[in-house]
Amino acid sequence: MKKPHMNKKGMGTVEIVIIIAVLVALALLFRAGLTEYGQKVMSYCFDESKIESAF
Repeated sequence: MKKPHMNKKGMGTVEIVIIIAVLVALALLFRAGLTEYGQKVMSYCFDESKIESAF
């Protein structure tokens, strides 16, 4: 019995396209939540009241 030849070259174009399509679909599905989360993170990071004066 011969072993079937295995392709060991890595991921092909089709697999990469499928992964990108799934990521885009998830981003569109959770767009409102991701946008809200991003706005909260950015407002927290750039909040002037959280910066302590060095002087």
